Amino acid sequence: MRKAMFATLVLASQMFAGGFYLILGNPEASPEARKANAVLTMKAAGCHEPWKAQVTGKAVGVVDGKRQEIPLKVMPLSEPGMFAVTQQWPKEGRWVIELQAKESINGQPAYTHALVPAGPQGVDRLSAKTNMKQFGPADIDAMLK
Repeated sequence: MRKAMFATLVLASQMFAGGFYLILGNPEASPEARKANAVLTMKAAGCHEPWKAQVTGKAVGVVDGKRQEIPLKVMPLSEPGMFAVTQQWPKEGRWVIELQAKESINGQPAYTHALVPAGPQGVDRLSAKTNMKQFGPADIDAMLK
């Protein structure tokens, strides 16, 4: 009986604790993102105050066999918690857009991460990976192959 009660409390606390996620979107769905020539949009979700989320990013790529890292400017859009990225890396080569978002939930820092492949054909949101834990170099390398 105690084990069942404890399990119920643990599951209920997880339900009410929420989480913190980045939902990747198509910039064509946002007139503001289209006007900025964005190639990717993202929305902070699941957190209590998404408008306070801080999103940073970089493009990691291989062009002509040479690895490069380019810090990205992530633009906040007028909708609270919504952000956009324009193409700030070369069109040639293989790239991974690495995004990290940070927010505070009940005074505790919360993070979420996303890896999005990109290349000459554009950004591939459908092959993106997201996780609350930070991705390692091996995750980026695997996506660059």
